Amino acid sequence: MKPGVLIISHGSPDAAWVRLVDDSVTKLELPAEMPVAASFLEVVEGRLIQDGIDHLEEEEGVTDLIVIPLFVSSGSTHIDEIAYALGVKPFPEKETDLEPFRVRARVHFGEPVDDDPVIAHMVWDKIKAISAEREREVVLLVGHGSVHDGFRQHWERGISSLAEHVREIGGVKHADYALLNPDSLAAKTRYWSEERGMDVLVAPLFLSGGYFTKKAIPGRLEGLKYRYSGEALLPHPMLNDWIQRQIFTIMKSLTL
Repeated sequence: MKPGVLIISHGSPDAAWVRLVDDSVTKLELPAEMPVAASFLEVVEGRLIQDGIDHLEEEEGVTDLIVIPLFVSSGSTHIDEIAYALGVKPFPEKETDLEPFRVRARVHFGEPVDDDPVIAHMVWDKIKAISAEREREVVLLVGHGSVHDGFRQHWERGISSLAEHVREIGGVKHADYALLNPDSLAAKTRYWSEERGMDVLVAPLFLSGGYFTKKAIPGRLEGLKYRYSGEALLPHPMLNDWIQRQIFTIMKSLTL
């Protein structure tokens, strides 16, 4: 048995986005003999998922593939289609154009972020600088969401629990969440600021900065009262802790 790690994230045409993921992967503290490949669902040519599989199997001789899905919610349709294409599940819950990958190694599929307390600490680290009077504040955690039934419920369960973890860590009065799909961001912000009289700390739940953190969220909040750091999860050293814990948990199951 020779295990290897395949870390999968969405991908972006923005080289800085890709570089943030790569920087986190290079800082992982793993056994020297354990090869790691960072791959992307789309856009990043030469670094797609099949490229990562081929590298680990053909060049590194990997027999057991530890797959870490670097996505913030199990409600992402991408988790569903990737798991299907890797042979982890017999069929996707939602129709996909993603063809099954060529993979010979045994696949051990990890978990996305959801409500992991480590991620909650990362979220609070990103917004604590804009907190001033915690008894008057509400953390409003904002995620992409999904309009698809079933997937939306996964999003809601994970992000609501994560928001509560952030509230406990930061000691603020309240926590809530909003999704961009279906859009509830402006309505939630207006409720907390105008009806409840709270200071709203808007926290984006996105892996890396880009269109959603820089354009979509501020655009939907135009004219409303809120505070916003605009910082995505990366860069942050605790993401490495989250990835490593998943890897070692799976490794332990392989050696039982």
